[in-house]
Amino acid sequence: MGIFGRRSRGAKSRGGRHALPADQDVAAGADVEPDAGQGYRDEPEDAPREGPFDVDEAPEDEIPRMDLGSVRVPVPDGAQIQVEMDQSSGKVRAVHVVTPHGQVTISAYAAPRTDALWPDVSEELGQQLRTDGATVVRSTGPWGPELAVQMGKNSLHFVGVDGPRWMLRGVIAGSGQLAERAPETLRKLMRDTIVVRGEGPMPVRNPLPIKLPEKVAQHIAERRGQQGG
Repeated sequence: MGIFGRRSRGAKSRGGRHALPADQDVAAGADVEPDAGQGYRDEPEDAPREGPFDVDEAPEDEIPRMDLGSVRVPVPDGAQIQVEMDQSSGKVRAVHVVTPHGQVTISAYAAPRTDALWPDVSEELGQQLRTDGATVVRSTGPWGPELAVQMGKNSLHFVGVDGPRWMLRGVIAGSGQLAERAPETLRKLMRDTIVVRGEGPMPVRNPLPIKLPEKVAQHIAERRGQQGG
């Protein structure tokens, strides 16, 4: 199921998959410790927060982030990075930040210069999830629509932010007992995320490319080689 749902104009969605914590097609041994200093520390709730940031407006701070090319994602203390691979092509499907409150996936997409994309995307996504049997509750968060989703025993929370020619979408997934604190965990990571859109033209809704840090890519290549040997 595509992340954008079924589009009313007949265009084909080209996004990835919903982030679910169980039984994903992940390369064995792809859980790696982030090379990110001492880790991202939670700040007080009343601290000034203005993100997510476009790279041209990103602050010069000391928050450790994993550079994935199109996004620079903060890594909380104690979190693990999980890389989801396509086993047939060897390409990266997604990068997840596994926290005590759930598995977070933050992705960026090409968007129009003017019109907001997330309101339409969230509506389509909610409709598709309901069609697939999920319970969906739509609410308004700091940046606009949010979706709280129950799929069997799994709880998901979707947040989206429209930026200059990009849309950032985050989802946190976990078991039901984690649902209470999961949305704020996701929002905190989204606030400190930096988006690198690039200047080139891209079709609207296309995912911005993910590029793994060299050490992570090397680690995964070695593990894949061991599995194939």
